[in-house]
Amino acid sequence: MEVFNKFYSSVSNTVSQLSGVLPGNPVTREFEATQFIASAGPGLLWKIYKGYKKSTKQEASIFVFEKKLLDRFTKADRDIMLETLKRGIVQLTKLRHPQILTVQHSLEESRESLAFATEPVFASLANILGNMENMPQPPPNHLNNYKLYELEIKYGLMQVAEGLAFLHNDVKLLHHNICPESVIVNQQGAWKIFGFDFCIANQSSPGAAPYWPFNEYCQAMHALTQPSLDYLAPEYILSASHSPASDIYSLGMVIYATHSPNHQTLGNIGSDYGKFKRFANELRNLSPSRLSCVADGLREYVKLMLNVTPELRPDPHQFLKIPYFEDVGVKTLNYLDSLFQWDNLQKSQFYKGLPQIIQKMPHRICIYRILPCLTKEFVNAPMVPFVLPNVLLIAENSTKEEFIKYILPVLKPVMLIQDPIQILLIFMQKMELLLKLTPGEEVKTDILPMLYRALESDAQQIQELCLSVLPTFASLIDYPAMKNALLPRIKKLCLGTSYLAVRVNCLLCIGKLLEHLDKWLVLDEIIPFLPQIPSREPAVLMGILGIYKLALSHQKLGITKEVMATKVLPFLMPLCVENGLTLSQFNALISLVKQMIGKVEAEHRAKLEQLNSIQNESKGMEALVNSSTSPDTLVSAPAPASDVEQLFAGLGLQASAPTGAATGSGGSLTATGGSLSIEDKQRIAQQQKVAQKMNHQPLPTPTPISKPPPSRPVDLTSSLLQSNLNQLSHKPPQNTPNYNPVLQSPGTTPQYQQFNQIQSPSTQFNQIQSPSSQFNQSTGFNPSLQSPQYNIQPNYQLQNQNQPFTGQNWPPSAPSGNFDNKWANNQNNQTKMKQDWSAFESLLPTSENGNVKKSDNEMMDLLS
Repeated sequence: MEVFNKFYSSVSNTVSQLSGVLPGNPVTREFEATQFIASAGPGLLWKIYKGYKKSTKQEASIFVFEKKLLDRFTKADRDIMLETLKRGIVQLTKLRHPQILTVQHSLEESRESLAFATEPVFASLANILGNMENMPQPPPNHLNNYKLYELEIKYGLMQVAEGLAFLHNDVKLLHHNICPESVIVNQQGAWKIFGFDFCIANQSSPGAAPYWPFNEYCQAMHALTQPSLDYLAPEYILSASHSPASDIYSLGMVIYATHSPNHQTLGNIGSDYGKFKRFANELRNLSPSRLSCVADGLREYVKLMLNVTPELRPDPHQFLKIPYFEDVGVKTLNYLDSLFQWDNLQKSQFYKGLPQIIQKMPHRICIYRILPCLTKEFVNAPMVPFVLPNVLLIAENSTKEEFIKYILPVLKPVMLIQDPIQILLIFMQKMELLLKLTPGEEVKTDILPMLYRALESDAQQIQELCLSVLPTFASLIDYPAMKNALLPRIKKLCLGTSYLAVRVNCLLCIGKLLEHLDKWLVLDEIIPFLPQIPSREPAVLMGILGIYKLALSHQKLGITKEVMATKVLPFLMPLCVENGLTLSQFNALISLVKQMIGKVEAEHRAKLEQLNSIQNESKGMEALVNSSTSPDTLVSAPAPASDVEQLFAGLGLQASAPTGAATGSGGSLTATGGSLSIEDKQRIAQQQKVAQKMNHQPLPTPTPISKPPPSRPVDLTSSLLQSNLNQLSHKPPQNTPNYNPVLQSPGTTPQYQQFNQIQSPSTQFNQIQSPSSQFNQSTGFNPSLQSPQYNIQPNYQLQNQNQPFTGQNWPPSAPSGNFDNKWANNQNNQTKMKQDWSAFESLLPTSENGNVKKSDNEMMDLLS
């Protein structure tokens, strides 16, 4: 978060700084400035911003001059300074050369600023040498402790010399202010000439000798409106002249400033014109010891470049040919800059020897100087196999951040190229490096598809390399990709290839991938696939054997006994008699077969023993329940077993014997003794002991229940009628009747009138017990006891309940109370009492003379 806050504050400061300068400048319409990175030009007045072009997102640098910086100048100096700066940029825009800064957008002026856009810039040479004037504070991180390598200085001086040669010979132009402020180092590390503010153009006519007009130094003018005195040639004072040799003197002073300990000039003049005059005279007798800081191979030539006589100084072409530049690194960088002029054969020869040079070069030069030149060749497919090893060699020495920022973006398009096939081969050889530096997301989106294409390639070497590197990053492959993309391709390659080495490598790859798979994927995809492999070479068989061993022994995987018994063992058994196996291979195969058989036996035996113990326990309990024979009872001996029965004895076929076989304890033991373990036998013996103890215990004697003498069936209807008639003829006692029967007219159903808290023995029964029937309080009778069937013809209804009178709902609901059973008394008294049938005479038939029959038997017959 702290880093993000710093970045945010830096961007905010840049935006706030630009908001007051660039809003009205037309450059902002096409370019976006993001970061203040450097300064350049006379007095480092030009601020350099990192940015990009809005339309193409192409990187660029934006040079901005704020007019408010001239407020301290007089009006005349301010006008001269503005005109000088404008003239320098206009001249720069006209020039096109590799060693001159390239302008992408010409100078634009607003009320507040001047601005133009160029190629991406790192900094000015003055910034690199430690001059941080007009720079943000603190300085940008990329300039902290930045030191130039000797190779960078060599090649930078060579580039400046080439630029001067172009100016002097082709353009006929004097720069007139070569100094660190006028040298720009671009993003790739190349040195470019800048700052044409004081340049002098040739004024002679075409074909005539060049002529550059001379203007004397004016002390009244501001120092920034004139060339820097520290780098100005002495003939400017001594002979009031200048020539192309004046720029060579300035270049010599730049060399000295670059090598000096504090990057100071030889005279350390500043803006003191008098000191400049004195130093110009001192140069006539310059001591070689003052140049001791310059490199040995260059010191002699620097002294010559600083000679007071212009004619003795070397010209740019002579300077470029000195032995100092005969360096492998300098030549390499020079060749890279001129590659576009070569044909493919020359390029291929150069790229073949480049790896030995890259290993000796500083890494910063490889990243910023060599890599951009190499990546330009990726558009030329025939050259990619020669360029790619060099790019990957630079990647080996890069950090992960450098690889992601500078190398991976240019490698992604190359990963899609399938022709020439050597490209895939190189990637397969360097796959470990790619996986180490590439983020996981890019591995899935860019590297995995390349591996899939490698598996589908026709080149054996590429297939083998791909299969060997796949397991190294299997953890980065998600489950769906592994199941649906990778494994099907490996299986297809293994089944379809004609190369034995490829098939063996397929099996080895699958074996290494097993730990990244789950159990069911192995059982569903891998195990059924192995028997489909057509070849039976010993190497292939050992590969298959290895997969089986890994799957069987891995704690996360395992093979079920059903799969081993039905799929694996039927496939492995015929392989045991292959004649091509060596003794060690045969032993390994037999050992695996025995291991699997033992595993199947152990697992299935445990299952069967568990089932058998459950069956034996159920049989033992059934024998205890159904056993009715005492231990002392003799049991017929079993018939002697026939030869066939003896043959099948012990095979567990006794379970299919007829059900009529003996099931006693002795018979059960005989039937199962052949396959019982010692624990089962002990358990059965214990059960028999318990059964003997239970059989020796005396049986409980049942207590006889006294039964009353049987009585004849009771006619309920007759008893009820008789009881009612008795109550009509006799006044009941005051404390006993519950219901007063009221007889209605003949032909109607008797109704009972209920009195409060009075119970009658003829209406509700609380409890009636007889030898033949028994009633309970809830239903009137207990159906579990046998009772005589009573045929009750009248359908009596209670006055307070519309419910038919049946045996199910008798007696009718009434207040609870005890009731004395008087059915037997009424029945016994029936014969002693004279019956009065007068109320029923109308129901009897009349005789011929009109008299009614009144015998008791006839009356009972009628009512029954």
